[in-house]
Amino acid sequence: MRPLTIEGTWLLEPEVFPDDRGSFHEWFRGGAFRAATGYDLSLAQANCSVSRRGVLRGLHFADVPPGQAKYVTCARGAVLDVMADIRVGSPTFGRWEAVRLDEENRHAVFLAEGIGHAFMALTDDATVLYLCSTGYSPGREHGVHPLDPELGIRWPADLEPVLSPKDAAAPSLAQARAAGLLPVYEECVAYYEKLRGDESV
Repeated sequence: MRPLTIEGTWLLEPEVFPDDRGSFHEWFRGGAFRAATGYDLSLAQANCSVSRRGVLRGLHFADVPPGQAKYVTCARGAVLDVMADIRVGSPTFGRWEAVRLDEENRHAVFLAEGIGHAFMALTDDATVLYLCSTGYSPGREHGVHPLDPELGIRWPADLEPVLSPKDAAAPSLAQARAAGLLPVYEECVAYYEKLRGDESV
């Protein structure tokens, strides 16, 4: 696993072993995860979503603490996976990074608590699997509109985004910030240190 440009995000580029039967790869290894992040992934929920081409899911995040960290891969088809720093006070606030996840490269991404997450299906039947550090809790789940011009995420120009009614009604980044919905960077960092076992936190 290697860190991406936003603190709290990592990319796994596994070695894939193909043969005449198909292929094999390790899409999660606890030791490698701990070496990269400094703590173990607490698994509370595993999700699978299947999307037709053009479907855009997100941008989602949860209150921190405890937030919801996600470890994401694409088992079938392809998606453009986006991680956005929406932590107020972060040096990279408002920055986003996109990674293609597909059935060929078998990449996976990890995003820590407080990072916004979204993806667009580049193919039909795009199947995304993600491990979550906490279970779904509607009262602490939030969203930012994924097409917000302030964020300026460059989604594929040849696809018409298909959003759920909930995501289409999500506030802009500025509106979410004004409403006090966004995570606070210092609180996120303190939570990461707590996960690493720092007793002073």
